[in-house]
Amino acid sequence: MRTADIRSRFLDFFAARGHTIVPSAPLPTPDPTLLFVNAGMVPFKPYFTGEAPPLWERATSVQKCVRTLDIEEVGRTTRHGSFFQMNGNFSFGDYFKEEAIAYAWDLSTSPQAEGGYGLDPARIWVTVHHSDAESRSIWRRVAGLPDERIVERGDEDNFWSMGVPGPCGPCSELYYDRGPAFGREGGPAVDEDRYMEFWNLVFMQYERGPGPGKSGYPILGELPRRNIDTGMGLERMATLLQGVDNLYEIDETRPVLQRAADLAQVSYGADPETDVRLRVVADHVRTALMLLADGTAPGNEGRGYVLRRILRRAVRSMRLLGYEDLALAELLPVARDCMAPSYPEITAAYPRIADQASAEETAFRASLRQGTTVLDTAVAQVKENGGRSLPGAQAFLLHDTYGFPIDLTLEMAAEQGVEVDREGFTALMNEQRERARADARARKAGGAADTTALRTVLDAHGPTDWRAWDTLETSSRVLALLGPAGPVPVARTGDIVSVVLDRTPFYAESGGQDSDAGRLSGTSAEAEVLDVQRPLPGLVAHQVRITAGELAPDDTVHAAVDPEWRLGARQAHSGTHVLHAALREVLGPHALQAGSYNRPGYLRLDFPWRGALSPAVRSEIEEAANRALRRDLPVGVRWMPLPEAKELGALALFDETYGEKVRVVEIGGAWSRELCGGTHVDRSAQIGTVALTSEGSVGAGMRRLEAAVGIEGFGYLARERDLVSRIAEQLGAPCAELPDRIAALLDRLKTADRENARLKQQATAARAGELADTATDVNGVRTVTTTTDGNAQEARTLALAVRDRLPADLPGAVAVGTEDGALVLALNKAAQATGLNASHLVKQLLGGRGGGSPEVAQGGGLRPEAVTDTLATLPTLLAAR
Repeated sequence: MRTADIRSRFLDFFAARGHTIVPSAPLPTPDPTLLFVNAGMVPFKPYFTGEAPPLWERATSVQKCVRTLDIEEVGRTTRHGSFFQMNGNFSFGDYFKEEAIAYAWDLSTSPQAEGGYGLDPARIWVTVHHSDAESRSIWRRVAGLPDERIVERGDEDNFWSMGVPGPCGPCSELYYDRGPAFGREGGPAVDEDRYMEFWNLVFMQYERGPGPGKSGYPILGELPRRNIDTGMGLERMATLLQGVDNLYEIDETRPVLQRAADLAQVSYGADPETDVRLRVVADHVRTALMLLADGTAPGNEGRGYVLRRILRRAVRSMRLLGYEDLALAELLPVARDCMAPSYPEITAAYPRIADQASAEETAFRASLRQGTTVLDTAVAQVKENGGRSLPGAQAFLLHDTYGFPIDLTLEMAAEQGVEVDREGFTALMNEQRERARADARARKAGGAADTTALRTVLDAHGPTDWRAWDTLETSSRVLALLGPAGPVPVARTGDIVSVVLDRTPFYAESGGQDSDAGRLSGTSAEAEVLDVQRPLPGLVAHQVRITAGELAPDDTVHAAVDPEWRLGARQAHSGTHVLHAALREVLGPHALQAGSYNRPGYLRLDFPWRGALSPAVRSEIEEAANRALRRDLPVGVRWMPLPEAKELGALALFDETYGEKVRVVEIGGAWSRELCGGTHVDRSAQIGTVALTSEGSVGAGMRRLEAAVGIEGFGYLARERDLVSRIAEQLGAPCAELPDRIAALLDRLKTADRENARLKQQATAARAGELADTATDVNGVRTVTTTTDGNAQEARTLALAVRDRLPADLPGAVAVGTEDGALVLALNKAAQATGLNASHLVKQLLGGRGGGSPEVAQGGGLRPEAVTDTLATLPTLLAAR
């Protein structure tokens, strides 16, 4: 059975039993504690925690997931991949254990001809929590399982929570016995390779308190509404139904693995280390495809760094397999064809995906060249100092700065006869990982701690009555004041606090639009609104500074948005949509927005593209945007179901989560149609103008456009006009002739620079001859020391020129210092033949600093007044050798 069919069969089964099919959320998640969705329940988390009312009583989904915490283990174990799909069925206060167990058993064991998966009931084992006698009884009654195939386990294996105070409960897991070829007999407690887990049923029935780890925290009581969260690993079920050994061999992965093997001219199954590398390639190429399809772009931090690392590990693994040509262009199309049956949108997005992946691979190959130079230098220094091991810190630098995987460093160092301090490298990597994990724990704990008081407010008063689309002013009641340590009874002049109102006209930052500015005014207080956020779904919090008086809970205030600020915000957000549409009009449909930010007077828009835009293309995009303004296109808002919006071609942001009904903003109908919750103008002419101010790179394959909008756009154009007028006046030329006049000036400057360089070379040559004539004999070495008022490069040129004018058959040494504290030392071949080494001499002169080759070396860091004294030390060193 194809994986795509396993997927559709799961959804059909639960849809027929009253579950709403919920599309997979994008992999990038707005959850502040996560970079990517890492479990099937993540999109439903607000409903389980009570942060938002559930939209359905029953739901089912196949959720895309990415986990990369222990990415180095991918390929070494055959049960875990960095990308996976989780089939889930969910109940929000509806059915509970009896139905969840019955559904899982029915779908797993019913014949395939009747819509089930047809697993042999006699080979299914289950685990239950040791305290959950109810689930044990249900398994006996519903499935007829004997006691020996119902295994009791403890908190570590069979009790679920999110790691923070909130819902929790026991779980029951289903395992399938794959037979003696896969391991020892005795059930999942003995061997989880033979007995493969394929479905986990979580019974959320309790509320837990604070505490670390998976056990030891207090259970505070029963939940008022008990919930069901199940997860069936799609790849694991495919492994079982397709009769293969592991998830790397299923129909969505094996073709990529086989293509990699063909390219590298190796065989899968012939060598364990080769197999690991092939599995890494297959896993990582598929993961990268899915991340790129969902809008993640390679970068140096956050999600972008994770994707960059995955792509580079795939390329590196191909290199270790012996394939050194461009690999991703050969492998990604195979992964696309494997995944398209389940995710047809990948096909439409593939040109963009291929461009970004190609740019990243090309950049990595350049990094490999740079890193190779650094590695070669480091290895030479190790050998020069008589060592045999590259320090772990050097290997970590190559990994962290140049993206050099440790396996590559080990391989290349071994080729040069040098080992690597693997323990030192591992220690530094562990420190980095621990810092990252500590940061993640802090984010997770901080998020829970910060929202505890806010959740209390939400539970007590319900969602904020949000009026930002309808009005700029409301009469509002203060529900809560919160400081850094929690609720405060009163805020006084100068205090900065978070204020929750029962209703608000303020726009909370989201969708790239900055939050509103304005004021809160009451009978006893005045406050300036600094920031507005949605810390919990449905709740709006205002960060304010008290400018006069005192503010307390239950006070009534007049909440007023600054109308000029809001006008600018509307212009900027609508301008962003217009620029996005203009970009696609000029560059094509694959120039999709990958991120944006807008505030009054300013917008920026990131999009995947290879190479800089030419001035002509930039002008064309700007003209297309302003043509839309001149046409005064109507701006409309419509609400519709998400599938209908997608059918209309509405563009969605990858890292936003949408409900069943979505808000579609149109400018000129189909010309610009996007899912958006922001504030907008009524007609495009109200934007005023869109003036592009810059275009540049923000990472491999990612470009950024910036623009001034509205009155700020007119101001930018006026400043540009004034600047051109001043330049024209200074040059005494009409504005139209400025390009030719400036080009002529630049040509004259280049000519003058070339003449200056020629004269300087003549002067250097003349001075070099004079200095060579002053050489003194120090212990058989013709020695020259001098200073120059030039830079280090000019000092190097002078040192080499003087050296070349010394007798070639006699040892010669030349040292040149600069006014800014640099020193260059050059030796001729006769001097090197006596055992002299320029790098060693420079280190002796500079107290261990500097370095280079035995022929030429340099260093810096001298105080200007110490240069002459340092040069005078050279004859002493030569005399003492």
